[in-house]
Amino acid sequence: MVIIGENIHIISDKVKAALSERDAKFFQELAVKQVEAGAQTLDINLGPRKADWQEVFPWMVETVEAVVDTPLSFDSTNLAGIEAGLKKVTKAQPIINSTSAEPERLEKVPLVAKQYGARLIALTMGSSGIPVAADERVSIAVEKLIPRMMEIDFPMKDLIIDPLVLTVSGCQQYCPELIETIRTLQFAWDPPPAISVGLSNVSNAVPKEHRPLINRVYAVMLMGVGLKMMIADPLDRHLQEWICVIETRDDTTPVYKLLLKIHDHIAAGEPPALEDVDMKDPEQVEIWKTTQVLLNKVIYADGYLQQ
Repeated sequence: MVIIGENIHIISDKVKAALSERDAKFFQELAVKQVEAGAQTLDINLGPRKADWQEVFPWMVETVEAVVDTPLSFDSTNLAGIEAGLKKVTKAQPIINSTSAEPERLEKVPLVAKQYGARLIALTMGSSGIPVAADERVSIAVEKLIPRMMEIDFPMKDLIIDPLVLTVSGCQQYCPELIETIRTLQFAWDPPPAISVGLSNVSNAVPKEHRPLINRVYAVMLMGVGLKMMIADPLDRHLQEWICVIETRDDTTPVYKLLLKIHDHIAAGEPPALEDVDMKDPEQVEIWKTTQVLLNKVIYADGYLQQ
């Protein structure tokens, strides 16, 4: 699993404050911490920065590249700001996050990615928003995103399709459809493009204490359909542990055995089975309940674990 570290994100009050103060040490320590925890790429989400993009994007590149060699992913809607950052990259191949199938962005963003030799994340959304159904999201990829890349001779190895994770709180119906989108995308084009998602989006607007469990269970389920890249929190030690369990087929504990069975059922296109769960084990019960809300079998509520 390739983890794109998510922690340099403007939504964080600490990141926001450090950016306003141009606190290089803060960002360097956070970058190193993520890489040491296993992040292979760092997502840099600075927001649009309409007033100071000309200075901020290059400053961030120089600040982070001074301490790590990993690729940087520029996560912004400000294409001019991204380009200013790309001009300063001296190390690994960067990523632009992102384009979509909206005509203006699909016209401009891939050309910038090609110009600077960057990889490109392309979202399965168009002018009318994000469709619920898996087949509609796959259609956006194969009818709009990929043909545009071919039109401009963009290297397919540098394309990353993001079929878009939405929160289980309020957009629950999207969660199982995302699983099937990832499954289908791998057979929709030859060779298939890389696929990545923003894992933590699945628990947006969820109580803080429940977010890690939802993220971890969804990661196991998405790995069942072949996901090999995601924007996630590399500092979540248990997430890293569960990823390792799946990748190494570690069945040395009852919980690990359950995780592998959930993964394998999803891989086979089957729902997880209640008979695999030891209902006397509270941790297994919480994992089971989480699979049910992520599959839209049980309506999500903030107190779903107590139901």
